[in-house]
Amino acid sequence: MTEKQYGKLVGELSPPSPIWKNCLNAFWIGGLICLLGQALMNWYSALGLDKTQAGTGTSITLVALSALLTGLSWYDNIAKLAGAGTLVPITGFANSVAAPAVEFKTEGFVLGVGAKMFTIAGPVIVYGVSASMLYGLVYWLWGIL
Repeated sequence: MTEKQYGKLVGELSPPSPIWKNCLNAFWIGGLICLLGQALMNWYSALGLDKTQAGTGTSITLVALSALLTGLSWYDNIAKLAGAGTLVPITGFANSVAAPAVEFKTEGFVLGVGAKMFTIAGPVIVYGVSASMLYGLVYWLWGIL
C-alpha cells in the first residue's frame, strides 16, 4: 500500500472532526473563564485593592481553583468539552502543573509529586524566567548607555 492509498483509506475511515462545534465550545468556555477572572478582579477592586493587587489576587484565585478542580478530576472533563478554551488561560498552566502531581502521587512526594510536577510546565518556567532576565539585563544596559 502506498502512502497516498493509506492517506485515502484513513480519510475514509476517520470520522469527520466537528471543528465548528469545537471552536464554539472553546470560545464560550474560555469566555466564561475570562468572565470569572473579570468578576474576581472587580470584586477584589471593590474590597479596596489597587489594580495590581487585584490582578495578583485574581491570578492566585484562578490558579488555586484550577488546581482544586484538577485534584477533583473535574478539570479534565471540562477540558474535553472546551479544548483550547481551558488550555490557553492561566488555568491551563495551573492544570499542567497539578495534573502530573496527581497522576504520580503513588510514587511518593519526592520522586512522584516533586519530580513530575514540573515535567510539562518546567520548561515554560525556565525559559520564561531566563527570557525575562535577559530582557531585564538588556533594558538595564540600555538605560546605562
